[in-house]
Amino acid sequence: MIWGIFKRDMCHATRNVIAVIVSMGLVVVPALYAWFNIAASWDPYGNTKALKVAVANNDKGYKSDLIPVRVNVGETIISTLHANDQLDWQFVKSDKAIDGVKSGEYYAAIVIPKGFSADMMTLFSPDIKHAQLKYYLNEKINPIAPHITDQGATTVVNTIDKTFAKTIAQVGLDLASSILHYSQSPQMAEYMRNLNGNLTTMANTLSGASQQVTSYSQLLGSANDIVDSTGKLLASATKAGKQAQNALKQGKSGATSFTSAGANVTSSVNTALDQVSGAFDQVAAKVNKAFDAIGKDSDTAASQLATLSEQISSGESLYDTYITSLNHMRESVEQLPDSDSAKQALLEAIDREITLLEAAKGDSQKLAQQLKDASTQVTQDTAAAERSRKEILNRITSAKQSISNVRDDYATNVKPKIDALASTVSTLISQTDSMITQLSGTADGLDDVTGDVGTNVTSIRSTLGAIAKKLDSSAATVKELITKLETGGNAGDGNSDGGDGDNDADSGESDELRALATANASTLSTLISAPVALHRVSVYPIANYGSAMAPFYTILSIWVGAIILCAMLKVTISDREKAHVLGLGDTLPRIAGPSGPGNASRWGLRLDHEYFGRYAIFALLALLQGTLVCLGDTYFLGVQANHALQLLAVGWLAALVFSNIVYTLTVSFGDIGKAVAVVLLVMQVAGSGGTFPIETLPKFFQMLYPFLPFPHAIDAMHAAMAGSYGNEYLLDMVYLALFLIPSLLLGLVLRKPVIRLNNWVSRNLESTKVM
Repeated sequence: MIWGIFKRDMCHATRNVIAVIVSMGLVVVPALYAWFNIAASWDPYGNTKALKVAVANNDKGYKSDLIPVRVNVGETIISTLHANDQLDWQFVKSDKAIDGVKSGEYYAAIVIPKGFSADMMTLFSPDIKHAQLKYYLNEKINPIAPHITDQGATTVVNTIDKTFAKTIAQVGLDLASSILHYSQSPQMAEYMRNLNGNLTTMANTLSGASQQVTSYSQLLGSANDIVDSTGKLLASATKAGKQAQNALKQGKSGATSFTSAGANVTSSVNTALDQVSGAFDQVAAKVNKAFDAIGKDSDTAASQLATLSEQISSGESLYDTYITSLNHMRESVEQLPDSDSAKQALLEAIDREITLLEAAKGDSQKLAQQLKDASTQVTQDTAAAERSRKEILNRITSAKQSISNVRDDYATNVKPKIDALASTVSTLISQTDSMITQLSGTADGLDDVTGDVGTNVTSIRSTLGAIAKKLDSSAATVKELITKLETGGNAGDGNSDGGDGDNDADSGESDELRALATANASTLSTLISAPVALHRVSVYPIANYGSAMAPFYTILSIWVGAIILCAMLKVTISDREKAHVLGLGDTLPRIAGPSGPGNASRWGLRLDHEYFGRYAIFALLALLQGTLVCLGDTYFLGVQANHALQLLAVGWLAALVFSNIVYTLTVSFGDIGKAVAVVLLVMQVAGSGGTFPIETLPKFFQMLYPFLPFPHAIDAMHAAMAGSYGNEYLLDMVYLALFLIPSLLLGLVLRKPVIRLNNWVSRNLESTKVM
């Protein structure tokens, strides 16, 4: 029965040319609907070059001491937009730009105010102002154009932000580069050497001043101790003065005694020296006498010579006694003050006298030895004895001369100086007596002064200590500055080969600064203006906007095709067709009753036979619609299709499901079913998530979303085009196929109770003669 109905429908659809053309039109029209929409939205944001947007620059620029160049952000924006082809930028005056937006000549206008650069540069002042662009927009021309021009305005704002940051960075880097290059010039090197020299001199001066102040403080400390001691000394000055006066009185008598003793010593010395000289004359006479006896009585001569030798040896004690006296006198003279002019002369005279005495003593010793040697020779060799005689007499003469020299030197040098010393001691004692008397009178007056001086000295020392610390701190600061300058200079020259870790770190920082300043300033400023680059990684990438919109428009066209089929084809079977399928001729018997669904069931043509029999041609045409639109998307428009067969399968399944739903509604409710199908179309266009994310739609559509066939068909087609995550494609296909269940349930089961209602509605609509 089903096959018979389908076969007759195919014969009728191909009976004449008009029927074939109409059938072909039913297949092609939905595809055209999809293709036109997909082609129109293929690259909408790539075709915005014709949208006119006016730009007016009134910026006057800005210049300050911080940035010694004139900055005009507005001019930079205009230069940048000249190279931008995103929109059709029109560079006009501000008045024309505003009028053009009002008249519709321009979709939008951007006006850069006069103080735009100045407002942007307030970033470096305490009073920061937001630089504002004036954006004029005509929103009535086109609903999408404002969004596109908004994107263009956003581009301008981003350009301004990047340009401003780039300009500031460019100026800063150029300034740093200029400073670095100047710092490496010979002139700068000479300045640095002079600066280091001056700073070194300053540091040394500060250190020296600190040491000098410290020395002053220490000296004052010592002076304070002296003042304290002086106070104590002056306190006892009076008592000491009295004791000194008594001692000076004794000293006067001692000086007088010293003068008398000096005279007595002089007389005794002269007498002793005269005696020694006379003794030597006697020794000479005895020596001649002894040598004359040689030959007559040699033993007697030898005995006499030996006796003379012993006598002269015993006389050496006289020299020792005199030398000891002179040494004692010398010790007394050394105790005199160095300021005494007679002291040194007297010491020299005494030393010379001691030297002469020691020489005389040596001559006497040699004479005694020669006499002893001669006493042994006279008995042995007469000729040798005669030679000894001459030598002994010569030695006696030399010894007498030494004694004469001692006596003359004593009389000439020692005695006058002793007399002068005695006179000086007497005078000194008198002067000291007068001074002690004056000191005793002054001590009482100075006793109170020492206390005040001690207090003032302590205060001054505290102040000097603080000054010394400040000077040391300043010197250390200057030395640290010198070290940093030298370190920076070495790093700048690139000659730093070693050193400690700090120097290495400073050298590394200088190298980094040099690399930054010598690099391409334009590249660095660009990096600073946009430090973050967005690296877009597409997951399941779509080739273009047209491909992204293809699933929505394709599924939508298949639904539209199903509505067109129900609008152009009859969904009910006439009694004549039923009779031909049953082989009953051209009409059904009268007992079949009124024409309508199921009236031929007694002859075996049940309601389900009628449903599927007529739906067969709907399904065929729907499959042809789906096939054409999917193949056209892929091979005609070039829509992305990673899995073309899967894409075609989605079209087929969607064609069957959608055509069955619309067919069932139409069969069950007639024209009202067609209206419901259109309502479902509108709901799914808004709530399928094909254009905007479902999360952005109102709550009603979000709740309705899972129960509509469009979302599942669109998601399945997306998976076929770009790839499937897990079983995403199969699940969406299953969900889409599940919509056949309620459709078939309505068409085969629930349709019977509403047939009479539908017939009643149809009769009432026809009775209006309008519907």
